[in-house]
Amino acid sequence: MRVYGIHPVLEALRAGRVTALRMSVRADDRLSELVRVAEQQGVRVRRATVGELDRLARRGAHQGVVADVHEADRLSVEDLVAGAKGAPLVVVLDGIEDPHNVGAIIRTVDAAGADGVIRQARHAARLDGAAAKASAGAVSHVRIAEVVNIARALESLKDAGVWTIGLAADGATPYDAIDFRLPSAVVVGAEGTGLRRLIRERCDWLASIPLAGHVQSLNVSVAAGIALFEAVRQRRAARRPA
Repeated sequence: MRVYGIHPVLEALRAGRVTALRMSVRADDRLSELVRVAEQQGVRVRRATVGELDRLARRGAHQGVVADVHEADRLSVEDLVAGAKGAPLVVVLDGIEDPHNVGAIIRTVDAAGADGVIRQARHAARLDGAAAKASAGAVSHVRIAEVVNIARALESLKDAGVWTIGLAADGATPYDAIDFRLPSAVVVGAEGTGLRRLIRERCDWLASIPLAGHVQSLNVSVAAGIALFEAVRQRRAARRPA
């Protein structure tokens, strides 16, 4: 697995997942910081030409650095729930294959302090390259469970006491009317097609985000962020003294 770009590589180093590092020779304080962290962790740094980095990053915006990283530990749905810091809060990806959307959602999961992401192993965006770049390195920190079947994953969540909330434009319940203080999984579908029929049927609620403009849809990563930070708001308010 390979990541590129200053922020993704730095976060992969901080997570202890980098096995090799290749960098350009240009002077840059941020690259110097990468070298310092790599040396602290005993990671070998090799100098590389821009052409070599372009090839390794498949013409991605590497900012002069490419790293090889080892895969994260395999996790199950039950692992995510058991490792939650409080009432579980996770995001389930149903058929989202765009690496930029996947990366942006992972970045938001990290920012919200949520407990992880569940996604299907097949027909899914790779978590290196563009997805890692879009996540600003959060992919090295967020716990991700890869499953064979999303519908079965929702059943596993229910068995573990987690409520499943599918985001859909025609959802009967406004998203801010959901009680996110309970163990919750926000389920989001691919842009254009949304949640698949079987997944919609498996959700405990279908929630909508009311829109006031001319465009009647949101980017899926934006929709996930709105729901997650509504959950954060509700949970903080519940902890606040009366």
